[in-house]
Amino acid sequence: MCATSSQTSPAFLRNPLTGALRALAIDAIQKANSGHPGAPLGMAEIAEVLWRRHLRHNPAHPAWPDRDRFVLSNGHGSMLLYALLHLTGYALSLGDLGNFRQFGAPTAGHPEVGHAPGVETTTGPLGQGIANAVGFALAEKALAAEFNRPGHTIVDHHTYAFLGDGCLMEGVSHEVCSLAGTLGLGKLIAFYDDNGISIDGCVKGWFSDDTPMRFEAYGWQVIPAVPGHDADAIEAALRAAWAETRRPTLICCKTVIGMGAPGKAGSHDCHGAPLGAAEVAATREAIGWPHPPFEIPSEVYAAWNARDRGAALEADWQERFAAYRAAFPALAAEFERRVVKRELPAAWTQTRDAHIESLRKNCSPPGIATRKASQNAIAAYLPELPELFGGSADLAASNLTLAPGSKGISAMTGGNYCYYGVREFGMTAIANGLALAGGFIPYTATFLVFSDYARNAIRMAALMRQRQIMVHTHDSIGLGEDGPTHQPVEHIPSLRLIPNLDVWRPCDAVETAVAWAAGIERTDGPTLLALSRQNLPTVTSAISADDIRKGGYILADARDPRVVLIATGSEVKLALEAKEALAREGIAARVVSMPSTNVFDRQSKEYQLSVLGRHVRRVAIEAAHGDFWRKYVGLHGDVIGIDTFGASAPAGELFAHFGFSVERVVEVVKGGAEIPNRTTHPG
Repeated sequence: MCATSSQTSPAFLRNPLTGALRALAIDAIQKANSGHPGAPLGMAEIAEVLWRRHLRHNPAHPAWPDRDRFVLSNGHGSMLLYALLHLTGYALSLGDLGNFRQFGAPTAGHPEVGHAPGVETTTGPLGQGIANAVGFALAEKALAAEFNRPGHTIVDHHTYAFLGDGCLMEGVSHEVCSLAGTLGLGKLIAFYDDNGISIDGCVKGWFSDDTPMRFEAYGWQVIPAVPGHDADAIEAALRAAWAETRRPTLICCKTVIGMGAPGKAGSHDCHGAPLGAAEVAATREAIGWPHPPFEIPSEVYAAWNARDRGAALEADWQERFAAYRAAFPALAAEFERRVVKRELPAAWTQTRDAHIESLRKNCSPPGIATRKASQNAIAAYLPELPELFGGSADLAASNLTLAPGSKGISAMTGGNYCYYGVREFGMTAIANGLALAGGFIPYTATFLVFSDYARNAIRMAALMRQRQIMVHTHDSIGLGEDGPTHQPVEHIPSLRLIPNLDVWRPCDAVETAVAWAAGIERTDGPTLLALSRQNLPTVTSAISADDIRKGGYILADARDPRVVLIATGSEVKLALEAKEALAREGIAARVVSMPSTNVFDRQSKEYQLSVLGRHVRRVAIEAAHGDFWRKYVGLHGDVIGIDTFGASAPAGELFAHFGFSVERVVEVVKGGAEIPNRTTHPG
């Protein structure tokens, strides 16, 4: 037990309103024989003050646009959130709580968006919840600046987050909280559960930061040393937070982990394991809770029920929105399209098709880098899609994410572009919050090699199936002189393995425009664009966008091909040149461009075989680690890839050195065996 931890007066433990939270949490965790009771027990008073007295939400309509957002960043304390949702009137039953952590139940071990009503984001990896909360607050700021008008305020809500020592130890919290202070996100209020305990014990041995000073340095308002079990003190801190409109607020609540468990409070023993039957019984006695497991008195339900208040709050907003619609019909329709319906504008397909067709008709032989083609796509699509909200991790001039119409958001103004600074992880996690908030299609950008820094937020975007477009440029050794620290090798194959993430590596401007459109139109997951630094010629001017949208297609064919060359990105041009060289040797070759293996894999088996061919040898060509391609080429095929790190040299020298040449492709094709005549083909 930490020396600074001590039990609080038993009188305050016997409040039946907080008692209900504590009892539901320990009962569900005990029944599951799995979970984290410490945070639900220790934060019960903070939760009661916020949720029962002040949170603006409507349990009957969890998606009400102007509701407050709540994020449990310390998501291991999920039973606190599930108890709050149940007691306030969400469609989360006692049976659901009783099935905590069981297969198919909405009460997952960590909160998951889309599973239990009222869960705003998936929080599991510590620190990403507060990052998502920054995204929610950023969305509120940007939407308010865009849509509110004098006398008509339709966007006006707070974002609240609970977080613990673990969230603050994770580096992503530094990235996002620093930016939140710089941007003046005054409607972001975070409650720090300062209990001094993590799984390994008392944190003083490994976490001695002066957290209040740290956040003051970020530009936050800090309310320190709030007694976290004193409802009046919590209330006063909350009111001070509301009064500060120019800075986010951190309320530092001194709490005892596991408050109410007489044998384990203040100890890491209650952090991540059930209390045990004897300690559960002792806790019930300590908090004055005589009721059997999962039984809540009617008067406690009545005191917690937020349905009437929530309905009144939403009705008031609907009345204000009706007045707004009468005064500003076009703005109201746009707000409903983007925030409520989350639909693309009616003229979107026309805009998309016009841009793609212009590229097919006006391609120039030298071509352009696909990062530049990406910028052109943003410039073409942004006027029709004001919901595009961009940003780069201090690489806008290299990622080419700025376009006419991009306006940087700041502490003083709204906008549709965020200068994230060198914060790849934080940027991607904040963008997840923007996507969840509604009203925006966020796009982020960095070098592909730095996807390593952002990886867990990329994974969370895929896990939550959120629409975010990730522009990752400098996609191979083709970036040249910056050398192996900046040259991705294993990144594209490993990113393709993340479920629900669509990775596109386009070969030219047309494929890039189609890939951008696919990311915009996709509503069930994120899209990552791996783009070149070097110029690439347009080779798809004769290909329909519908073919490209399938992720893989026949770019150039031959009569009775003896080999199928499969390529992506800058290597598609190489495959086309190799096809001509093979033809001169009497070897007929088909070239398949496969900009997105993820999308191609969703096509029918019949289509896949029509593209890849039956009983034909296959050779894959990509300037990335080659093992991924074995599922397409099989044991009889070959892969021309790179399974070492790169080097510092001009791009042309590197491609030649690592075997990405016409001569090498011809050598590999001629050196391979023919496919035996058989009814099936590997892959």
